[in-house]
Amino acid sequence: MRELVLDTETTGLDYNDGHRIVEIGIIELQNHVPTGDNFHTYLNPERESDIKAEAVHGLTREFLSVMPKFCEIADDLIEFIADSKIIIHNAAFDIGFINSELRKCNLPEIDASVVIDTLELAKKEFLGQSVSLDSLCRKYNIDLSHRSLHGALKDAKLLASVYLELIGGQQSKLEFEDENEILNETYNFDNVDINVLYKNLKLKKINAVKINEIDNVLHKKNISEIPNSIWKKLGI
Repeated sequence: MRELVLDTETTGLDYNDGHRIVEIGIIELQNHVPTGDNFHTYLNPERESDIKAEAVHGLTREFLSVMPKFCEIADDLIEFIADSKIIIHNAAFDIGFINSELRKCNLPEIDASVVIDTLELAKKEFLGQSVSLDSLCRKYNIDLSHRSLHGALKDAKLLASVYLELIGGQQSKLEFEDENEILNETYNFDNVDINVLYKNLKLKKINAVKINEIDNVLHKKNISEIPNSIWKKLGI
């Protein structure tokens, strides 16, 4: 399963006011594992950044003036995204900006149905608490020491770590080559030599515990009724 973790930096807060994207960073995940195949570009917004926005990302107009314009990278972006799920924190912001840029290039917009918003996931996980990216990184002990300035690729990497925690950690899902075969496989103990199977096992000391006699009788009765019971083979 391919998923993309995306972040942008912009010249300001509202594309309706003419603000533009200055950086896009995307981290590719395959079965919830980063592949190292990422998409990253700076963009020439053809305008100044707001003072507050530039203080956040540190990208000056002089630096950005030699970067490609959005329409010059739009086809590559669309090809990289393909039909994958896109993971974004506060998705309405980033998707709003990206779709605004795509419209300027006369290209199809990204459908909101392919987007997973980690802000919404985090609100359910941490009711009434701050769920900014910084706050979530602190909650999950994700290192922020290298983040003096925001950056789309840096933030996408942080968000990828947060996303994996939100869905249950990096081991949240195990993929098998043939899951159905494993699930449907049955084991027959009829021909198993129990003495050989357990010959290398050492007996462990049993802690002294009080056993309810009635429960013990019921337990032995239940064991005796188990078909093809391994306990019978062990003489228990």
